[in-house]
Amino acid sequence: MTDKPAIPASPSEEEYLKNVAQADLPALSAEDPFALFADWLADASAKEVNDPNAMAIATADEDGLPDVRMVLLKDAGPDGFVFYTNLGSAKGRQLAANPKAALLFHWKSLRRQVRVRGTVSAVTPEEADAYWATRARPAQLGAWASEQSRALPDRLAFEKKIAEYGLKFGLSKIPRPPHWSGWRVTPQKIEFWRDRPFRLHERLVFHRAEGGWTTERLYP
Repeated sequence: MTDKPAIPASPSEEEYLKNVAQADLPALSAEDPFALFADWLADASAKEVNDPNAMAIATADEDGLPDVRMVLLKDAGPDGFVFYTNLGSAKGRQLAANPKAALLFHWKSLRRQVRVRGTVSAVTPEEADAYWATRARPAQLGAWASEQSRALPDRLAFEKKIAEYGLKFGLSKIPRPPHWSGWRVTPQKIEFWRDRPFRLHERLVFHRAEGGWTTERLYP
């Protein structure tokens, strides 16, 4: 029989009290959620070891069954949060059929997270082209070769397709594939969560309203 995985025990009172820095923070407050997000992302960029712009995105299929995976944030501002993907992937097909999504940023080193819920729309071709031009050439070839979320016979089949596209484009500029573009999640709700000792966390929520945002605090 397979042993159960070891699950860490809940922190003791002494362990909670070691985190004095979190306990001494002033109350979380802000008027502009995007300014606060920019500050938190800057802090994460300075402290997170890998991919501070990583975020989980949750979508739903035609049966309403949720699906979630990690992607990379590529732009953020008052218009929303942008990421890029193969439009034929599972998330691409789900978003085309049901253009709503939820995002989660979790910065473990900072003991913070941000949750976003909203509607989804396609970025413009010009935006997609501009970001595509910044991608490394091998990544561009991979985007042409990948039939994302489809069955792959073996790794060699994928590498062969990459080589074929490498020969096709040679040393010329690689255009953006028609099946590759970006999505923008326009938030209706943004929640900022900050760790506090003894699970007495802070939760500050922004709700989109006519002409701006309203805020409320939630029990942890």
